[in-house]
Amino acid sequence: MNSSPSEILDTLLGYLGFVVTIEEEERDGHLILQILTHESEPLIGRHDEVLDDLQYLVNRILAAQKPPGPRVIVDIEHYRTMRDDALISQVKQLANAVRASGRPMQTAQLNSYDRRIVHNLFKDDPAISTWSPPEEAKLKRITLRKRSARKEETPAAEGA
Repeated sequence: MNSSPSEILDTLLGYLGFVVTIEEEERDGHLILQILTHESEPLIGRHDEVLDDLQYLVNRILAAQKPPGPRVIVDIEHYRTMRDDALISQVKQLANAVRASGRPMQTAQLNSYDRRIVHNLFKDDPAISTWSPPEEAKLKRITLRKRSARKEETPAAEGA
């Protein structure tokens, strides 16, 4: 029997003793499960670890039901959305400092979700490029640099 993402999350939280309302939203091609509750702090966790773990569990259960399964984002009282907006604001300020000084600068340590937000923010930016070290650490810093002024042309692109 396949359950919907909302049912899975509601069941998990019910077993943990939380009374919640779950709303489904569609944003940027992703299903977002918005948890509405008066007990948001224990569900977010100290460093968002509980929120991340809930999202991981829901996605693993969905993948087990029907591989590869839909990817859902779990948010609590719009916490993740507000945190993402704050991260974007901080990184844009850092990028402005890189533009002004020309020197590379690094973000604070970020998890993979946050790094993806930063990389996507600057993927089409003509002045700023991003770089993450290839190491396998859970938390990494992203380096913001000025893009080089010259355009690199490849022989394949010239012949097309």
